[in-house]
Amino acid sequence: MKLHLIFASLLAAVMFSCLDNIHGRSQQKEGQAQKEQPFKYWTWITADSNRDDASYVSEFKKYKKNGLDAVLINTNADPVLLGRLAPLAKQEGLEVHAWIMAMNRPGDSIVRQHPEWYVVSRDGKSAYDHRPYVGYYEFLCPTREASRNHVLGLVEGLAKVEDVASVHLDYIRFPDVYLPVGLLPKYDLVQNEELPEYDFCYCDVCIEEFQKQFHKNPREMDNPAIDVEWKQFRLNKIRNVVNEAYKIAHENDKILTAAVFPYPEMADHMVRQRWDKWDIDVVLPMIYNVFYNEGTDWVGFATKQGVEDLKGKDTELHTGIYVPGMSPEDLTNAIGEAKRNGAKGVSFFDGPAITDEQFEVIKSSRQD
Repeated sequence: MKLHLIFASLLAAVMFSCLDNIHGRSQQKEGQAQKEQPFKYWTWITADSNRDDASYVSEFKKYKKNGLDAVLINTNADPVLLGRLAPLAKQEGLEVHAWIMAMNRPGDSIVRQHPEWYVVSRDGKSAYDHRPYVGYYEFLCPTREASRNHVLGLVEGLAKVEDVASVHLDYIRFPDVYLPVGLLPKYDLVQNEELPEYDFCYCDVCIEEFQKQFHKNPREMDNPAIDVEWKQFRLNKIRNVVNEAYKIAHENDKILTAAVFPYPEMADHMVRQRWDKWDIDVVLPMIYNVFYNEGTDWVGFATKQGVEDLKGKDTELHTGIYVPGMSPEDLTNAIGEAKRNGAKGVSFFDGPAITDEQFEVIKSSRQD
Protein backbone atom coordinates (compact mmCIF):
# COMPACT_ATOMS: atom_id res chain seq x y z
CA MET A 1 0.00 0.00 0.00
CA LYS A 2 2.80 2.38 0.93
CA LEU A 3 4.59 1.57 -2.33
CA HIS A 4 1.45 2.47 -4.28
CA LEU A 5 1.24 5.81 -2.46
CA ILE A 6 4.90 6.57 -3.08
CA PHE A 7 4.51 5.71 -6.77
CA ALA A 8 1.41 7.89 -7.06
CA SER A 9 3.22 10.78 -5.40
CA LEU A 10 6.18 10.44 -7.74
CA LEU A 11 3.88 10.26 -10.77
CA ALA A 12 2.02 13.40 -9.65
CA ALA A 13 5.30 15.24 -9.13
CA VAL A 14 6.45 14.32 -12.64
CA MET A 15 3.13 15.43 -14.14
CA PHE A 16 3.20 18.78 -12.33
CA SER A 17 6.79 19.26 -13.41
CA CYS A 18 5.82 18.64 -17.04
CA LEU A 19 2.88 21.02 -16.76
CA ASP A 20 5.12 23.68 -15.24
CA ASN A 21 7.59 23.26 -18.09
CA ILE A 22 4.81 23.49 -20.68
CA HIS A 23 3.36 26.56 -18.97
CA GLY A 24 6.81 28.12 -18.77
CA ARG A 25 7.43 27.51 -22.48
CA SER A 26 4.00 28.94 -23.26
CA GLN A 27 4.74 32.08 -21.28
CA GLN A 28 8.14 32.34 -22.95
CA LYS A 29 6.52 32.08 -26.39
CA GLU A 30 3.95 34.72 -25.44
CA GLY A 31 6.74 36.99 -24.28
CA GLN A 32 8.64 36.43 -27.51
CA ALA A 33 5.49 37.14 -29.54
CA GLN A 34 5.03 40.42 -27.69
CA LYS A 35 8.66 41.38 -28.31
CA GLU A 36 8.37 40.51 -31.99
CA GLN A 37 5.16 42.50 -32.52
CA PRO A 38 5.78 44.71 -35.56
CA PHE A 39 5.85 48.49 -35.29
CA LYS A 40 2.33 49.66 -36.09
CA TYR A 41 1.14 52.48 -38.35
CA TRP A 42 -2.24 54.14 -37.77
CA THR A 43 -4.18 57.13 -39.06
CA TRP A 44 -7.20 59.10 -37.87
CA ILE A 45 -10.01 59.81 -40.36
CA THR A 46 -13.47 61.37 -40.14
CA ALA A 47 -16.34 59.65 -41.94
CA ASP A 48 -19.10 61.20 -44.01
CA SER A 49 -22.31 59.21 -44.39
CA ASN A 50 -22.96 60.84 -47.77
CA ARG A 51 -19.89 59.25 -49.34
CA ASP A 52 -20.42 55.99 -51.21
CA ASP A 53 -18.74 52.72 -50.36
CA ALA A 54 -16.54 52.76 -53.47
CA SER A 55 -14.85 55.99 -52.38
CA TYR A 56 -14.07 54.49 -48.99
CA VAL A 57 -12.73 51.28 -50.50
CA SER A 58 -10.41 53.39 -52.66
CA GLU A 59 -9.24 55.33 -49.59
CA PHE A 60 -8.66 52.19 -47.55
CA LYS A 61 -6.75 50.56 -50.42
CA LYS A 62 -4.50 53.64 -50.58
CA TYR A 63 -3.73 53.43 -46.88
CA LYS A 64 -2.91 49.73 -46.99
CA LYS A 65 -0.81 50.09 -50.15
CA ASN A 66 1.20 52.85 -48.51
CA GLY A 67 2.09 51.04 -45.32
CA LEU A 68 -0.72 51.75 -42.86
CA ASP A 69 -2.07 49.03 -40.60
CA ALA A 70 -5.03 50.64 -38.81
CA VAL A 71 -7.65 53.37 -39.18
CA LEU A 72 -9.33 55.24 -36.34
CA ILE A 73 -12.71 56.26 -37.76
CA ASN A 74 -14.77 59.13 -36.37
CA THR A 75 -18.44 58.51 -37.23
CA ASN A 76 -19.76 61.01 -34.67
CA ALA A 77 -20.52 57.97 -32.48
CA ASP A 78 -22.88 56.52 -35.12
CA PRO A 79 -22.71 52.71 -34.82
CA VAL A 80 -24.67 52.23 -38.05
CA LEU A 81 -22.16 54.18 -40.14
CA LEU A 82 -19.31 52.45 -38.34
CA GLY A 83 -20.92 49.08 -39.06
CA ARG A 84 -21.03 50.00 -42.73
CA LEU A 85 -17.39 51.11 -42.98
CA ALA A 86 -15.63 48.64 -40.66
CA PRO A 87 -16.00 45.57 -42.92
CA LEU A 88 -14.84 47.61 -45.94
CA ALA A 89 -11.63 48.60 -44.14
CA LYS A 90 -11.13 45.12 -42.74
CA GLN A 91 -11.50 43.61 -46.22
CA GLU A 92 -8.61 45.79 -47.35
CA GLY A 93 -6.45 44.48 -44.50
CA LEU A 94 -6.83 47.39 -42.09
CA GLU A 95 -7.59 47.15 -38.39
CA VAL A 96 -10.55 49.36 -37.42
CA HIS A 97 -10.95 51.49 -34.29
CA ALA A 98 -14.07 53.41 -33.30
CA TRP A 99 -12.96 57.00 -32.65
CA ILE A 100 -15.32 58.97 -30.39
CA MET A 101 -15.23 62.53 -29.09
CA ALA A 102 -16.01 61.66 -25.48
CA MET A 103 -16.43 64.54 -23.00
CA ASN A 104 -16.61 67.07 -25.84
CA ARG A 105 -19.85 66.41 -27.74
CA PRO A 106 -20.33 69.03 -30.48
CA GLY A 107 -23.49 68.62 -32.50
CA ASP A 108 -24.96 65.98 -30.19
CA SER A 109 -28.72 66.59 -30.35
CA ILE A 110 -29.39 64.79 -27.06
CA VAL A 111 -26.76 66.81 -25.22
CA ARG A 112 -28.23 70.07 -26.48
CA GLN A 113 -31.47 69.20 -24.67
CA HIS A 114 -29.63 69.18 -21.32
CA PRO A 115 -27.92 72.51 -20.52
CA GLU A 116 -27.24 71.24 -17.01
CA TRP A 117 -24.83 68.60 -18.37
CA TYR A 118 -22.23 71.12 -19.52
CA VAL A 119 -19.10 72.10 -17.62
CA VAL A 120 -19.11 75.44 -15.80
CA SER A 121 -16.08 77.72 -15.56
CA ARG A 122 -14.72 79.32 -12.41
CA ASP A 123 -16.29 82.60 -13.49
CA GLY A 124 -19.69 80.88 -13.54
CA LYS A 125 -20.24 80.49 -17.29
CA SER A 126 -21.57 77.28 -18.79
CA ALA A 127 -20.05 75.80 -21.94
CA TYR A 128 -23.65 75.40 -23.11
CA ASP A 129 -23.66 79.01 -24.26
CA HIS A 130 -20.13 80.28 -23.47
CA ARG A 131 -17.67 78.06 -25.33
CA PRO A 132 -13.99 78.37 -24.39
CA TYR A 133 -11.71 79.10 -27.35
CA VAL A 134 -13.84 77.68 -30.16
CA GLY A 135 -17.50 77.10 -30.95
CA TYR A 136 -17.22 73.32 -31.01
CA TYR A 137 -16.04 73.05 -27.38
CA GLU A 138 -19.20 71.53 -25.91
CA PHE A 139 -17.64 69.78 -22.93
CA LEU A 140 -19.76 67.77 -20.51
CA CYS A 141 -19.32 67.40 -16.78
CA PRO A 142 -17.81 63.99 -15.86
CA THR A 143 -19.22 64.18 -12.33
CA ARG A 144 -22.91 64.31 -13.26
CA GLU A 145 -24.35 60.83 -13.55
CA ALA A 146 -26.59 61.62 -16.52
CA SER A 147 -23.90 63.22 -18.69
CA ARG A 148 -21.37 60.53 -17.78
CA ASN A 149 -23.85 57.77 -18.60
CA HIS A 150 -24.67 59.39 -21.92
CA VAL A 151 -21.03 59.19 -22.96
CA LEU A 152 -20.67 55.63 -21.70
CA GLY A 153 -23.83 54.65 -23.57
CA LEU A 154 -22.24 55.88 -26.79
CA VAL A 155 -19.11 53.90 -25.97
CA GLU A 156 -21.20 50.76 -25.52
CA GLY A 157 -22.98 51.28 -28.84
CA LEU A 158 -19.66 51.47 -30.68
CA ALA A 159 -18.21 48.54 -28.72
CA LYS A 160 -20.98 46.27 -30.03
CA VAL A 161 -20.08 46.86 -33.68
CA GLU A 162 -18.45 43.87 -35.37
CA ASP A 163 -15.07 44.13 -37.11
CA VAL A 164 -13.91 46.79 -34.64
CA ALA A 165 -10.77 46.29 -32.55
CA SER A 166 -11.20 49.10 -30.03
CA VAL A 167 -13.22 52.05 -28.88
CA HIS A 168 -10.91 55.05 -29.15
CA LEU A 169 -11.56 57.91 -26.72
CA ASP A 170 -10.72 61.44 -27.78
CA TYR A 171 -11.36 64.66 -25.81
CA ILE A 172 -11.37 62.54 -22.69
CA ARG A 173 -10.54 65.52 -20.51
CA PHE A 174 -11.62 68.99 -19.44
CA PRO A 175 -11.24 72.06 -21.68
CA ASP A 176 -7.69 73.35 -21.97
CA VAL A 177 -6.54 75.16 -18.84
CA TYR A 178 -3.51 76.10 -20.93
CA LEU A 179 -3.34 76.05 -24.72
CA PRO A 180 -0.24 74.71 -26.46
CA VAL A 181 2.16 77.65 -26.58
CA GLY A 182 2.24 77.65 -30.37
CA LEU A 183 -1.51 78.28 -30.52
CA LEU A 184 -1.65 81.24 -28.11
CA PRO A 185 -1.01 83.91 -30.77
CA LYS A 186 -3.95 82.59 -32.81
CA TYR A 187 -6.27 83.45 -29.92
CA ASP A 188 -4.35 86.57 -28.86
CA LEU A 189 -3.91 85.07 -25.41
CA VAL A 190 -1.38 85.19 -22.61
CA GLN A 191 -1.75 82.33 -20.12
CA ASN A 192 0.74 82.73 -17.29
CA GLU A 193 -1.72 81.36 -14.75
CA GLU A 194 -4.98 79.42 -14.59
CA LEU A 195 -7.52 81.93 -15.86
CA PRO A 196 -11.09 81.70 -14.50
CA GLU A 197 -12.74 81.46 -17.91
CA TYR A 198 -10.68 78.34 -18.79
CA ASP A 199 -10.81 76.60 -15.40
CA PHE A 200 -13.51 73.87 -15.17
CA CYS A 201 -15.76 72.42 -13.70
CA TYR A 202 -17.46 74.50 -11.01
CA CYS A 203 -21.03 73.28 -11.53
CA ASP A 204 -23.27 72.68 -8.50
CA VAL A 205 -22.80 68.90 -8.62
CA CYS A 206 -18.99 69.11 -8.65
CA ILE A 207 -18.93 71.67 -5.86
CA GLU A 208 -21.40 69.79 -3.67
CA GLU A 209 -19.62 66.44 -4.04
CA PHE A 210 -16.21 67.99 -3.40
CA GLN A 211 -17.49 69.87 -0.33
CA LYS A 212 -19.01 66.72 1.09
CA GLN A 213 -15.67 64.93 0.80
CA PHE A 214 -13.21 67.69 1.70
CA HIS A 215 -15.29 70.26 3.61
CA LYS A 216 -14.21 73.26 1.55
CA ASN A 217 -15.66 75.17 -1.38
CA PRO A 218 -13.51 75.82 -4.48
CA ARG A 219 -15.68 78.82 -5.36
CA GLU A 220 -14.52 80.47 -2.15
CA MET A 221 -10.81 79.72 -2.50
CA ASP A 222 -8.45 82.64 -3.12
CA ASN A 223 -6.36 80.49 -5.47
CA PRO A 224 -8.00 77.14 -6.31
CA ALA A 225 -5.13 76.34 -8.69
CA ILE A 226 -2.89 75.45 -5.75
CA ASP A 227 -5.42 73.24 -3.96
CA VAL A 228 -4.14 69.72 -4.55
CA GLU A 229 -7.36 67.94 -3.55
CA TRP A 230 -9.46 70.05 -5.93
CA LYS A 231 -7.14 69.23 -8.82
CA GLN A 232 -7.05 65.54 -7.92
CA PHE A 233 -10.84 65.45 -7.61
CA ARG A 234 -11.15 66.44 -11.27
CA LEU A 235 -8.36 64.14 -12.44
CA ASN A 236 -10.21 61.28 -10.74
CA LYS A 237 -13.50 62.16 -12.43
CA ILE A 238 -11.96 61.78 -15.87
CA ARG A 239 -10.17 58.62 -14.77
CA ASN A 240 -13.46 57.13 -13.57
CA VAL A 241 -15.09 57.65 -16.98
CA VAL A 242 -12.14 55.94 -18.67
CA ASN A 243 -12.17 53.00 -16.27
CA GLU A 244 -15.89 52.47 -16.84
CA ALA A 245 -15.36 52.64 -20.60
CA TYR A 246 -12.58 50.06 -20.22
CA LYS A 247 -15.01 47.64 -18.58
CA ILE A 248 -17.60 48.20 -21.30
CA ALA A 249 -15.09 47.69 -24.09
CA HIS A 250 -13.72 44.47 -22.60
CA GLU A 251 -17.19 43.10 -21.90
CA ASN A 252 -17.76 43.40 -25.66
CA ASP A 253 -14.42 41.77 -26.55
CA LYS A 254 -12.85 45.07 -27.58
CA ILE A 255 -9.88 46.92 -26.18
CA LEU A 256 -9.84 50.57 -25.12
CA THR A 257 -7.54 53.12 -26.73
CA ALA A 258 -7.31 56.89 -26.40
CA ALA A 259 -5.84 60.02 -27.97
CA VAL A 260 -4.16 61.93 -25.15
CA PHE A 261 -1.91 64.94 -24.53
CA PRO A 262 1.85 64.47 -25.10
CA TYR A 263 2.93 62.97 -21.76
CA PRO A 264 1.18 62.48 -18.40
CA GLU A 265 2.67 65.39 -16.46
CA MET A 266 1.95 67.77 -19.33
CA ALA A 267 -1.58 66.42 -19.78
CA ASP A 268 -2.18 66.85 -16.05
CA HIS A 269 -1.04 70.48 -16.24
CA MET A 270 -2.91 71.42 -19.40
CA VAL A 271 -6.21 69.54 -19.43
CA ARG A 272 -6.65 67.59 -16.11
CA GLN A 273 -5.72 64.31 -17.78
CA ARG A 274 -3.39 61.88 -16.00
CA TRP A 275 -3.44 59.01 -18.46
CA ASP A 276 -0.73 56.88 -16.85
CA LYS A 277 -3.21 56.21 -14.01
CA TRP A 278 -5.97 54.87 -16.25
CA ASP A 279 -7.22 51.37 -17.04
CA ILE A 280 -6.46 51.43 -20.76
CA ASP A 281 -4.85 49.18 -23.33
CA VAL A 282 -3.24 51.63 -25.75
CA VAL A 283 -2.59 55.37 -25.64
CA LEU A 284 -1.81 57.51 -28.67
CA PRO A 285 -0.31 60.72 -27.26
CA MET A 286 -0.70 63.58 -29.73
CA ILE A 287 2.92 64.71 -29.82
CA TYR A 288 2.26 67.50 -32.29
CA ASN A 289 5.59 69.28 -31.99
CA VAL A 290 4.61 72.24 -34.16
CA PHE A 291 1.86 73.19 -31.66
CA TYR A 292 4.54 73.60 -29.00
CA ASN A 293 7.14 75.39 -31.14
CA GLU A 294 9.37 72.34 -30.85
CA GLY A 295 11.49 70.38 -33.32
CA THR A 296 11.14 66.70 -34.14
CA ASP A 297 13.60 65.77 -31.37
CA TRP A 298 10.84 66.73 -28.93
CA VAL A 299 8.79 63.85 -30.35
CA GLY A 300 11.45 61.55 -28.92
CA PHE A 301 11.53 63.32 -25.58
CA ALA A 302 7.75 63.20 -25.09
CA THR A 303 7.56 59.60 -26.29
CA LYS A 304 10.26 58.52 -23.85
CA GLN A 305 8.59 60.36 -20.98
CA GLY A 306 5.30 58.59 -21.62
CA VAL A 307 6.95 55.18 -22.01
CA GLU A 308 8.77 55.62 -18.70
CA ASP A 309 5.60 56.72 -16.92
CA LEU A 310 3.84 53.59 -18.14
CA LYS A 311 6.48 51.16 -16.86
CA GLY A 312 4.86 48.33 -14.92
CA LYS A 313 1.51 48.80 -16.68
CA ASP A 314 0.03 46.73 -19.51
CA THR A 315 -0.48 49.83 -21.64
CA GLU A 316 1.15 50.36 -25.02
CA LEU A 317 2.18 53.77 -26.30
CA HIS A 318 1.92 54.67 -29.99
CA THR A 319 3.12 58.17 -30.87
CA GLY A 320 0.74 60.56 -32.62
CA ILE A 321 2.32 62.76 -35.34
CA TYR A 322 0.81 65.87 -36.94
CA VAL A 323 1.69 65.69 -40.65
CA PRO A 324 0.37 68.95 -42.22
CA GLY A 325 3.31 71.06 -43.32
CA MET A 326 5.83 68.41 -42.26
CA SER A 327 8.65 67.84 -44.76
CA PRO A 328 9.65 64.29 -45.72
CA GLU A 329 12.86 64.80 -43.73
CA ASP A 330 10.95 65.96 -40.64
CA LEU A 331 8.56 63.03 -40.90
CA THR A 332 11.47 60.62 -41.22
CA ASN A 333 13.02 62.12 -38.10
CA ALA A 334 9.74 62.07 -36.15
CA ILE A 335 9.09 58.39 -36.91
CA GLY A 336 12.69 57.58 -35.99
CA GLU A 337 12.40 59.46 -32.70
CA ALA A 338 9.27 57.50 -31.81
CA LYS A 339 10.92 54.18 -32.63
CA ARG A 340 14.14 54.89 -30.75
CA ASN A 341 12.32 56.04 -27.63
CA GLY A 342 10.10 53.04 -27.07
CA ALA A 343 6.87 53.64 -28.99
CA LYS A 344 5.10 50.55 -30.32
CA GLY A 345 3.83 52.44 -33.34
CA VAL A 346 2.94 55.82 -34.82
CA SER A 347 -0.35 57.40 -35.84
CA PHE A 348 -0.77 60.23 -38.31
CA PHE A 349 -3.24 63.10 -38.17
CA ASP A 350 -4.91 62.77 -40.43
CA GLY A 351 -5.27 60.31 -43.31
CA PRO A 352 -6.45 62.70 -46.04
CA ALA A 353 -3.63 65.13 -45.17
CA ILE A 354 -0.84 62.62 -45.84
CA THR A 355 0.95 63.57 -49.07
CA ASP A 356 2.44 61.18 -51.61
CA GLU A 357 5.93 62.19 -50.45
CA GLN A 358 4.98 61.45 -46.84
CA PHE A 359 3.55 58.07 -47.82
CA GLU A 360 6.92 57.23 -49.38
CA VAL A 361 8.55 58.04 -46.04
CA ILE A 362 6.08 55.83 -44.21
CA LYS A 363 6.68 52.89 -46.55
CA SER A 364 10.45 53.21 -46.40
CA SER A 365 10.43 53.53 -42.60
CA ARG A 366 8.84 50.10 -42.36
CA GLN A 367 12.10 48.65 -43.62
CA ASP A 368 14.23 50.34 -40.94
